[in-house]
Amino acid sequence: MIRICNIIADLCSKIIRSCPDDSLFVKYGCLSIKRRNEMLRNISENISSLFTAPSQDGCQNLHILQLKENDLNDVLYAEITKYISVLQDKADYFSMIVLVQVMDEAMKTLLLEKIREYQTDDFSVVLNTNRETTGIGLLPRCSCVWERKHRLSHSYNRLDSFLFHFLLMENSILGELIDKHIFLTNDMFPDFSINKQLKIAASAVRSEKHFSYKYYTKKDIQYFTISCDKAKAEKDNEEIWRMIIKSGDDKCDIMVFPEALGNCETENYIKQKLSLLSAEELNKIPSLIILPSVINHNMNTVTVLDRFGNVICRQNKQYPFCLEHDGTVWMEDIRTNMVVNILHYEGIGRIAILICKDFLTTKYMEQLMRCFKLTLIIVPSFSTGSYDFCQSFDVCAHDDCNVIWINTCAAMEKGKEANFKNIGYVRKRIGRNDDDSQRLCEMPACEGAFTGNCMENCIYYETIRGV
Repeated sequence: MIRICNIIADLCSKIIRSCPDDSLFVKYGCLSIKRRNEMLRNISENISSLFTAPSQDGCQNLHILQLKENDLNDVLYAEITKYISVLQDKADYFSMIVLVQVMDEAMKTLLLEKIREYQTDDFSVVLNTNRETTGIGLLPRCSCVWERKHRLSHSYNRLDSFLFHFLLMENSILGELIDKHIFLTNDMFPDFSINKQLKIAASAVRSEKHFSYKYYTKKDIQYFTISCDKAKAEKDNEEIWRMIIKSGDDKCDIMVFPEALGNCETENYIKQKLSLLSAEELNKIPSLIILPSVINHNMNTVTVLDRFGNVICRQNKQYPFCLEHDGTVWMEDIRTNMVVNILHYEGIGRIAILICKDFLTTKYMEQLMRCFKLTLIIVPSFSTGSYDFCQSFDVCAHDDCNVIWINTCAAMEKGKEANFKNIGYVRKRIGRNDDDSQRLCEMPACEGAFTGNCMENCIYYETIRGV
């Protein structure tokens, strides 16, 4: 399978590199049916192994073959590479795009099988081995029940607008980032195959920050970091665990916590608690737990656990936040490993975690959406509310990408209480006939958050459904 994926990646690269602008894809989208059928017939005459009916039967009876592993042989490879060479000599890029679409459809069954194979791995690499030379990475593309079939074809004119089974990732878009892909097992969300929906829980945890800021200067740059109050770590972890149990009792699939409210013991504490549960009790725990981020050794890290306490991934914050202190600006002293984790699940699509400032860094957020066609972004935040996250939500919604954002009352500053009317949001893509108020679901802060009488038991629920 590597060989055919290398051929497809190389063909995609030839098409993309031939286009100085997007006009080729605009015109291709408007290609006449007559011309498209002519190109299909020509492909079937030159690569008969990709079709179940002979070309002389005409396009109406011309069906693309669902390839199996034993169909991937030297005869097929020779036919494809020879015909690609012919099309390249003619500079017939329309026919080359049609050929990519044919191969995308022909590989559908094999790609579904590859997803099942990838689900057994801790993480997965791209299907092709020529990514460095072609600038193209290929993966199986998981479907999403709220994603339009022709996602963004009206807004972005690119080759991957015409593909449905391959996820085509361009290195030119990814840049210096390192992508790590985790294909979640089918039993991760056991009810999803039936109800096609995810129930989300999010908690602001508490109204006090149990850490202190440290300010210092390095090479003329002003930095800050935080130091956790170790004396309160155990109580904090007990609160986090209580929220996990409560969300499980309410049959949630994903539990999300804010940024910066974790400590160095949180992960082990939650793992230990999960290890003591019976099988029946574990089945009630949310499938994915996005723990509050921990700032340690100049890394701001979110750990994602499954209900059994296994680490799915650890996502580091990429972009430092800058805050005002004593009339000047100080930068969060963090470093990044440039790794972005993408979680794949059939029916849900692709999930990424963008920690606070990462989500507000529009170039980065759009970079991930364009490269991976994200369908769900989870945003743990610790924000004073000075930045309007809602504006970025709309950019995501335009791309069929839902967003879960959770802040914390612990970030509230005197004089900025008005920014905390809502402590979180879920931005959803809904059907055109659905109630418009369901697009942006608010998580209102309780009255106690403003009066110093926080009960520290807030938890919010929202359900994301297919469209």
